[in-house]
Amino acid sequence: MEYLPRELLFNVLTRLPAKELMLCKCVCKSWFNLITDPHFISNYYVVYNTLQTQEENLLVIRRPFLSGLKTYISVLSWNVNDPKGVVSSHVLNPPYEYNSDHRYWTEIMGPCNGIYFLEGNPNVMMNPSLKQFRALPESFTSPHGTCSLTDYAGFGFDPKTNDYKVVLIKDLWLKETDERQVGYWTAELYSLNSNSWRKLDAALPLPIEIWGPSRVYTYVNNCCHWWGFVDESGITEDVVLAFDMVRESFRKIKVPRIRCSSEEEFATLAPFNDSSTIGVIVYPVRGTEKCFDVWVMKDYWDQESWVKQYSVGPVLVIYKLVGFYGNNRFLCKDSDEMLVLYDSEGARDLQVYGKYDSLRAARYMESLVSLHRGNEFDDQCFSCSLVPDPLLHQSE
Repeated sequence: MEYLPRELLFNVLTRLPAKELMLCKCVCKSWFNLITDPHFISNYYVVYNTLQTQEENLLVIRRPFLSGLKTYISVLSWNVNDPKGVVSSHVLNPPYEYNSDHRYWTEIMGPCNGIYFLEGNPNVMMNPSLKQFRALPESFTSPHGTCSLTDYAGFGFDPKTNDYKVVLIKDLWLKETDERQVGYWTAELYSLNSNSWRKLDAALPLPIEIWGPSRVYTYVNNCCHWWGFVDESGITEDVVLAFDMVRESFRKIKVPRIRCSSEEEFATLAPFNDSSTIGVIVYPVRGTEKCFDVWVMKDYWDQESWVKQYSVGPVLVIYKLVGFYGNNRFLCKDSDEMLVLYDSEGARDLQVYGKYDSLRAARYMESLVSLHRGNEFDDQCFSCSLVPDPLLHQSE
């Protein structure tokens, strides 16, 4: 084995799924050194996922039952050339203590180099390719005399320190008077390298409000983003709030008037142009036929460069957008709460459902990036398993 050219080994091994590579590490020392090399790990993520053109994969979270909060984490797969549209699904079983009706997740962020962040109870990072699952420690409690009503999370990677980070923004209210505290936002940052939270000194560009968590993971140029607005002199204007994971600073991005009102139209952020810039997908609140208007900021660093790129539709029986990837692939929930993929070739029923508007979906990417960060925290990174989905094709 040691006489095989390194370039040939690289070419062959990057075509194998992560679970096979974990076995290949045991073949010989040279294979182990290659597969665990940081250069191989970073290149594998790009090469392997680029070569997978025949199979589509999604990571989905959903609450399939009317009773209970338990969230199912699933990996969906299907062959793009299969005329029957057969979908397979496997459920990720987290460790026992995180697999109950009292553990749930509401948002999915990723992939970021194949790592995903699930916001909920508890907040977790995971690499489903390696079946790794890490529950984050509790963040700070609100300062004395205040309470927080809403939290907004962002997730990303700092290439300078090789660290995965979560930023958490909280609004603060005075308990005695039920009024907003002066400054009214506080921010905290979690580091995977240290497995700890710390207060952020970075000031938010006030005044600003956040509409809510984005349905689509919008991580561009080392920055995570939230769809927000400012209300000055009775006039409401949409804006984007960005947080730079490297500089650890916030900035506010102006947005032209691209929708009539928040009561009539939804708006969701999304990455565009191979994740080099951000865009906004706008679509009507009412009706079962919807058109999607796509606006893109052509130059990420120029907030005056917004243009309307294209429109799609009308699309039938689509209720709400729950995900998006590429430049024209929409993941939606229909009127029966089923997940549907819509692209230029039409609609595909993905045969899973979620109650309480719980469906969230993101592209699944194979990755060798480990959540282990030294022996000190190894016991906090758990292994989980993938089992066939017992609820696939069922409606209740």
